[in-house]
Amino acid sequence: MSRVQTLAEIKSLLEAHGLRPKRSLGQNFLIDHNLIRKLVDASGVRADDLVLEVGPGTGTMTEELLARGCRVVVCELDDALSGILADSMPGKPGGGRFTLVHGDCLDDKRTLSAAAYKALRAAGSGEPRPAFTLVSNLPYGAATPLMLTLLLHHPECAVMAVTIQKEVADRLLARPGTKDYGALAVIAQALASMDRIAGAPPECFWPRPEVTSSMVLLARRADPLTRDAEGLSEFCRVIFAQRRKQVGSLLGREVDWNRVAASPGCAAIVPTVRAESLTPEQVVSFGCALGRIGPDQGNRIIAE
Repeated sequence: MSRVQTLAEIKSLLEAHGLRPKRSLGQNFLIDHNLIRKLVDASGVRADDLVLEVGPGTGTMTEELLARGCRVVVCELDDALSGILADSMPGKPGGGRFTLVHGDCLDDKRTLSAAAYKALRAAGSGEPRPAFTLVSNLPYGAATPLMLTLLLHHPECAVMAVTIQKEVADRLLARPGTKDYGALAVIAQALASMDRIAGAPPECFWPRPEVTSSMVLLARRADPLTRDAEGLSEFCRVIFAQRRKQVGSLLGREVDWNRVAASPGCAAIVPTVRAESLTPEQVVSFGCALGRIGPDQGNRIIAE
């Protein structure tokens, strides 16, 4: 079993560099050794697998991944922590498999950073779209946009094992008709299977955050409800834009509702239904019936 950084060691390392955690960057370091190993175990990574870690802090989980023989690309935005990682990680066991990207993991809210993807390609033996796993204690602000970006645009990321804010986990796992159910749940559940690995209360972090976290595993489905992830995302944006409005009001009068009702999986979909009551399967069927989702984007069902 690998040795994990202790809280005393993390504090000492930061103090030696005149640093304190920055709440503005969501720097709450996961210090529960059992949970760190549990998250890595759940990810299923093995020796020589390529891993992306975002927000590594002082490298506690990074060391665990390197000890298991993984090739690890980390994205660290903080200048000082990047310096610590650059100095310390190459000398750790397995440090030759470590790559540091100093910068944001996203170039914008929908695009994995060019620097991160270049590093993944290099660590992945130059393959144009190397298969990789996301294993991270994610900064709260980066969690939703990063996971959505990977789900929608990077099928080569087959697994995400992440620590995120419990509220985000609740939204990912929400069922139709509940307050947390929305576009995020539909997109995630249409494209991936999900499990809550463990809870992570504030005392598992230093400094203690004001919120509770959850560890979640997302595994990309071999049989997604649709392969038109972009179409699904755009359709969800429309029908969940005003969640209390009926879909008939949101989509306008041009929809031929008789033809929608006759389409596969759409028998229960009427103009008065609200998107929050539809299952992911129904949302996909509805979008396909309208020509909003699927290969034939021009075949919209509208009144002649």
